[in-house]
Order: sequence, then structure tokens, then C-alpha cells
Amino acid sequence: MSKTILIVDDSASVRSVVGIALKGAGYEVIEACDGKDALSKLTGQKIHLIVSDVNMPNMDGITLVKEVRKLASYRFTPICMLTTEAEQSKMAEGKAAGAKAWIVKPFQPPKLLNVVSKLVL
Repeated sequence: MSKTILIVDDSASVRSVVGIALKGAGYEVIEACDGKDALSKLTGQKIHLIVSDVNMPNMDGITLVKEVRKLASYRFTPICMLTTEAEQSKMAEGKAAGAKAWIVKPFQPPKLLNVVSKLVL
């Protein structure tokens, strides 16, 4: 059975690139356009990893991490931030909220898959 990864990004092109890389590595992919959309898709099914942008409309990635951590079914789901944000303060905020990894855009798909392979168990 393949592992399922939720991609959360307001950019359709980023979701597409990440999705192609993950599907090519054998992962199932669910896409969401922002934090609110992502929460609506967490309906109890097993999600092995969430890959989220930080800057999005409606609900940003840091808020999404905090909200996911409140959900019993997803409290321990690893979350990787994939963002243009590279400031240490923003990374610290993400880590404090519960993010397990931080990848700065633009990214190379092999680097993403390397991080994913360490987080998806």
C-alpha cells in the first residue's frame, strides 16, 4: 500500500511539480490550495506526511500546523514546510508550531524526496 501525502500550496504550478515528483516516487497525493482547504480534506484517512507552503490566503502554513496538531487523528503526522521563507525566526516559529522539516523554494525534487523519505515511515 502506498503512502499518502497532502500537498498544501496556493500555487497550482508548485502543487503540480511537487505532485509529479511524489507520484513518480510511488506516493499517493492529495492537493489543497490553502490551510482551510487542507483541514477540510483531513477526514480521518491516514495521511503519512503534509507538505505545506507558509504564505497562503485564508489560512497560512504556520496556522495550519497549529490546527493540525489539535486534531487527534493527525497530531503526530509529520509536516514539512516548503516555502520561500528562509528567515531563522520564521523557521523557529514553524518548528515551535510542530513542523518537522523546512525546505526553501526553489527546490530540487531529489532534495524534496530525500526529506520525504526520512519523514514518511
